[in-house]
Amino acid sequence: MPKVSPRTLSGFMELLPDAQMKMERMMEVLRRSYGVYGFTPLDTPVIESAQVLLAKGGGETEKQIYRFQKGDSDLALRFDLTVPLAKYVAAHYSELTFPFRRYQIGKVYRGERAQRGRFREFYQADIDIIGDGKLDIINEAEIPAIIYNTFTKLGISKFRIKVNNRKLLNGFYAMNGMSEKAGDIMRTVDKLDKIGSEKVKLLLIDEVKMLPCKAENVLDFMAIQGSNDEVIAALERFRGMDETFDQGLDELKTVTRYLADFGVPESNFAIDLTIARGLDYYTGTVYETEMTEHPEIGSVCSGGRYDNLAEYYTDKQLPGVGISIGLTRLFYVLGEQGLLSDEIVTAPCDALVIPMTEDLGYAIAAATTLRQAGVRTQLYGEKKKFKAKMSYADKLAIPFVVLVGEDEIREGVLSVKDMQSGQQEKLTPAQAAEKIGAAIAMRGSGAVIKE
Repeated sequence: MPKVSPRTLSGFMELLPDAQMKMERMMEVLRRSYGVYGFTPLDTPVIESAQVLLAKGGGETEKQIYRFQKGDSDLALRFDLTVPLAKYVAAHYSELTFPFRRYQIGKVYRGERAQRGRFREFYQADIDIIGDGKLDIINEAEIPAIIYNTFTKLGISKFRIKVNNRKLLNGFYAMNGMSEKAGDIMRTVDKLDKIGSEKVKLLLIDEVKMLPCKAENVLDFMAIQGSNDEVIAALERFRGMDETFDQGLDELKTVTRYLADFGVPESNFAIDLTIARGLDYYTGTVYETEMTEHPEIGSVCSGGRYDNLAEYYTDKQLPGVGISIGLTRLFYVLGEQGLLSDEIVTAPCDALVIPMTEDLGYAIAAATTLRQAGVRTQLYGEKKKFKAKMSYADKLAIPFVVLVGEDEIREGVLSVKDMQSGQQEKLTPAQAAEKIGAAIAMRGSGAVIKE
């Protein structure tokens, strides 16, 4: 029968072992960083009832969702991690302790047009804090600290967390009689970085049908810049004109006030009044994070505050705040920019034990000793020439080769070769485990991302 040509579908990523190890390392850093802040891991099904996933439904979501029938069941693949979280919290409300803090790293699926840096199957890395009825503003102030800690641990130092408050925007539009056009205005203003203020102003006048003076008011408001204190001072001029605006300003001041206490340098944090996120979803503080030396990458972490996570599944009021990292896209763009470190250990093992005698007992015992000490160890069992065995270790970039011959067996030692330096020495199995373990710990301490 004819052979089927092996191919990967457009919009789906398959990584070679070296790159996969780097991706796994990024996930490991994220799990540790989220865990430090008391978030519990969560995993939800990839396949859900279409009725559950599309409870909020409609629009672009319904167009992009992968939906299929299995018997009488109407099923769909999850398109994000937030809707499954909403279902989970509603279903297990009586069994959870609030505030409920969870992180989740998992694949999601969207049937959109695949293009450079955009995928149909991709990993998201989310954290959310869910309250029961209420959720204090301090949780919104803590989010920038979590973003800062996570990106610092990944190896990124030149980034900026941009923050705004949706109540500020809603209040500003209300005080200027523009509430009904708020959605259209924000979608237009979102193009500021791409086309500039003059073209945005024309779009506001021609397409949104705003009066020129109103369009200028919007652009003047969005153009407020400076240090966080300077921006807050400029916003104070609007106090007393709208209750919602005042509430948003107070929340923004609270978030910025606790920055230093949470360990976030002001150089990594900026109030940006152009940030809005999805107008129908977020209700308070909103965040976007950019790499300052690579703005072309766009936002690498975004999220915000929402008032009712699970309104489509329960009458319980469950407010929350969360952020999401598009991990696959971030990994792809970092690789494309040459920003993934070449120094971290990507080999499948730390040590390759190569027996040089017919009797394998001593080599097996040596491999067992190394593994028991926590050293990732592979025992080479193929009947090949010595050169081929060393070539195998070299191609996989295995850091250490452990040679076991007649002399080693007789002396009760192992010949340990550092493949990076070329240095070789005889050590007892215990000494070998200690040396290899220490070296790998040192090499493994490097960041995943280089700047």
